[in-house]
Amino acid sequence: MENIIVGITGASGVVYGQRLLQALSDKSYPIHLSVSEAAIQVIESELNFTLNLDKFNISKFIDRENHSITYHHISDIAASISSGTLKTKAMIIAPCSMNTLCSIANGIASNLIQRAASVTLKEGRKLIVMPRETPLTPIHLENMLKLSKAQTCILPAMPGYYYHPKTIDDQVDFMVGKALDYIGIEYLPYTKKSYGEWRDMSPELMTT
Repeated sequence: MENIIVGITGASGVVYGQRLLQALSDKSYPIHLSVSEAAIQVIESELNFTLNLDKFNISKFIDRENHSITYHHISDIAASISSGTLKTKAMIIAPCSMNTLCSIANGIASNLIQRAASVTLKEGRKLIVMPRETPLTPIHLENMLKLSKAQTCILPAMPGYYYHPKTIDDQVDFMVGKALDYIGIEYLPYTKKSYGEWRDMSPELMTT
């Protein structure tokens, strides 16, 4: 299996990164993870537990034994993911802060996540960013357009509702499934929720 890079930055919605890691880990994909300092603060605020940036407890974060995730400190510019020599399938930044998005769009690589994203683009590999910010300024939109023109998948954290989600987990599964679907990996919770019930809907509902 090819390596997949996951970046978690300081936007609200760290549960997206958590669920993404769980899904990839369950499929035994070799994962390279980097987490920003701001993301550590958001994890504490939103998930109600504390992690250390220097000694990131992967098993605690994904709530299961870690067998396939390699952690790289955000300041370790010499890490393997900072070079195109490491063959990767894709990089997903979830959630992606606007600071990170704007930095990547303008060629700034001041930390490992930004550097890995820059390498992903220059090597012609798939980059997916999941911004959650709202509302968006013209500056945000211009930078998203820059990345889109550079073949980046802009995947805002905007779950669909046609499958009648019952819980926050359902909405998180939808977005994680969208990201994985883009890189050709099936995520069963998304497949069932997104396509199963959608196919059962009447043609009238699907076109209105």
